Amino acid sequence: MFALEIAGNAPLALQALWFILIAVLWIGYLVLEGFDYGVGMLIPFLARSEKEKRVMVNTIGPVWDGNEVWLLTAGGATFAAFPAWYATLFSGLYLPLFLVLVGLIIRGVAFEYRSKHPDAKWRNAFDWMASIGSFVVTLVFGVGFANFIIGLPVATAPGNASLFVVTPFPYFWNLFSWFGLLGGVCLVALFLFHGSLYLALKTKGEIHERAQAFASKVGLVSIGLGAIFLVSSNLIHPVGLPGWVLLVLAAAGLASAWWFNSKGRDGIAFVSTTAAILFVAVGIFLTMWPGLGFSAVGGGESPLNAYNASSTQMTLTLMTVAACVFVPIVLAYTAWTYTVFRRRLGIENIPDDEPAAPALAG
Repeated sequence: MFALEIAGNAPLALQALWFILIAVLWIGYLVLEGFDYGVGMLIPFLARSEKEKRVMVNTIGPVWDGNEVWLLTAGGATFAAFPAWYATLFSGLYLPLFLVLVGLIIRGVAFEYRSKHPDAKWRNAFDWMASIGSFVVTLVFGVGFANFIIGLPVATAPGNASLFVVTPFPYFWNLFSWFGLLGGVCLVALFLFHGSLYLALKTKGEIHERAQAFASKVGLVSIGLGAIFLVSSNLIHPVGLPGWVLLVLAAAGLASAWWFNSKGRDGIAFVSTTAAILFVAVGIFLTMWPGLGFSAVGGGESPLNAYNASSTQMTLTLMTVAACVFVPIVLAYTAWTYTVFRRRLGIENIPDDEPAAPALAG
């Protein structure tokens, strides 16, 4: 059991602004990290040789760790702007977040160490670590966002309405309802589609053709699962006309991505899945306002929400000033990075392995 005193007294405009900014950070993370999760999951399956594996790794090599910064920034912004929201998530969802951490560590180690030794068994092991780590993180996030739509049950402490109580057990197993599992599988399929289109955009030769062929297959799976998930979401937690409009836009994005991929229009196909992820994420965050993804035990409005979970007015004001200064800088160097590494890669761009350097004595 975890208890947290809640006291938010900031103006509604600042609370809404920072909820939107946190949503933007999550959308950036899902779009950018989404394709490299997809690429990571596909490394052992699409590549037929060591050089093709290195092509796949190199397509995300310059950007994957930078993409993870969006997650760290979203977590930091949540901690500073809505400390009660942050504390509740990290206490009540301790085990799922631990799984996310394990997955991130596994895939990070895999990318950093696969080139340290030329032995094929060594590299194959790290390729599978990258694939499994990417899958675990994607699945857990999908299950988590589905449960935010349902509403995680919370309550105030008996006899003290200013204390917020989270009881994580046995609720952990309740996360894996049919809708929670559907959200996890749906996000895995969506990231596989997004990642395979990114590979098609960034590669040439046989690996490019394989990525296009896989995208055609997984795209149909993603469209079918996405339709079921989005319709179910609007029925479970309706947000009115905006929810159905976003559903149609997300479906159009997925369908156009599949169609443009079949026509060999790699860039437009990738932009289409990017738009689909954006629309889905906006729909999810709409369901999370103002309850922040929580609900009262037994149903109803959450006792913890954006109004009473936020920091003070001074804190949010200072954060807003800092965001106005640093967000444009972050966006500028992110755009510059993708511009520098915009060219396609093929096995002809991958040099042969060099012999491992002998260990230094003394």
